[in-house]
Amino acid sequence: MTSKHRSRLAVASVAAGALSMTLLAPATQAGADPVRPECPRVLACDWVPAAYQQTGDPADKETYGNYDTADRPRSHKIRYIVLHDTEVDFDTTLKIFQNPLKQTSAHYVVRSADGHVTQMVKNKDVAWQAGNWYVNSHSIGIEQEGVAVDGATWYTPEMYRSTAELVRYLAARYDIPLDRQHIIGHDGVPPTSASGTRNMHWDPGPYWDWNRFMALLGEPTVPTAPRRSELITVSPDFKRNKQAFRDCEKGVDLPVQASSAVPLHTAPSKDAPLFSDPGLHPDGSPGTNCAADWGSKISATQQAVVADRVPGWTAIWWYGQKAWLRTPAHIRTTTPTSGYVVRPKEGRAEVPVYGVAYPEKSEYPADFADQRVGSPLPYTIKTGQSYPGGGEAPTGYFHAPTIDSSYPYDHTYFRGREKYVTVQVGHRIAFVKASDVDIVRAR
Repeated sequence: MTSKHRSRLAVASVAAGALSMTLLAPATQAGADPVRPECPRVLACDWVPAAYQQTGDPADKETYGNYDTADRPRSHKIRYIVLHDTEVDFDTTLKIFQNPLKQTSAHYVVRSADGHVTQMVKNKDVAWQAGNWYVNSHSIGIEQEGVAVDGATWYTPEMYRSTAELVRYLAARYDIPLDRQHIIGHDGVPPTSASGTRNMHWDPGPYWDWNRFMALLGEPTVPTAPRRSELITVSPDFKRNKQAFRDCEKGVDLPVQASSAVPLHTAPSKDAPLFSDPGLHPDGSPGTNCAADWGSKISATQQAVVADRVPGWTAIWWYGQKAWLRTPAHIRTTTPTSGYVVRPKEGRAEVPVYGVAYPEKSEYPADFADQRVGSPLPYTIKTGQSYPGGGEAPTGYFHAPTIDSSYPYDHTYFRGREKYVTVQVGHRIAFVKASDVDIVRAR
């Protein structure tokens, strides 16, 4: 769960090669009238509206909570689904989302005990859930009752089933691919800038069974390519993949338990340091076994491109470098996979990576002050490297700084001409300019 970064957005649309804008209807007190939940018929969902109201001086339209009204997907695409955990119980979560002073929300909340689903924000609207305004603008957020460090205590069969039914329904409705570049955890959401990397969340954490969940979506991990394919899907058996992590926020070791996570090392040895995410460890210090240190581990059902192999170990391209994971011959840890990979165009030594896909500054109206553009993250894709992905990411910025859309350009979506694609550059997805890369079928 996370509060919204107070950087509201707008997105534009291109017509005849020029930037166009979608102006949305005036904001209303959304949720004031009875609403039929947007859910599959097999789930008995209910509707409990999140707060949408002024919280300060009525003259200050920027002080409000807990989401932004929009008109998705007419105004802009819904391209991603983000899975969270609540870190508090179900009832407390509903109360938080109903309190406009908390400035946080999600579209749905799933209860642990029985998988009951409550919708709190309409899918057309933008919930404040991901900690990345671009992702907020183009995603639906699902909170699951649970505490990440407590492992499978909260993640029940009922929760897996309900969340999977809901995700399948939403993916079909909004044409969202059922893969791990589009169905992501909060731990898969990129920061908007290099400086924000260490503030990103890491739920639902290493104890969410991604193999089980993707199988429930109808996308189990099975071989779809020759054994030596360069593209692999990480696929350890959850119950047998016992891992020891540490809750570094509380300074305690967590019990050894089943996990979706596989540790990554800097060399093919268990004694080699853990991989150090340059965004989390800008001083170059080694990675850690902290549950929150996402750069030192890869999750089941995430894909990667093989960089090297030695007996018992496989190296993958990971945040611009080689990272090694154990792949014993007698234990299935990876699965050969067909699909597409992204690599720098010929002649490019390296390609910048972004956490957003915003328009270029020149594409905004001259009298529009918030001409937001992306800044590169502390990662690059270098010559000789490839990463999974290639699906087009919507290029746009949704500008919604106030509760009242009567102001110029307020609740406006600006779409740019530059095309971006989504890549699995590490544990988190990211975006690269399509003009910088080639998208090719994996060998």
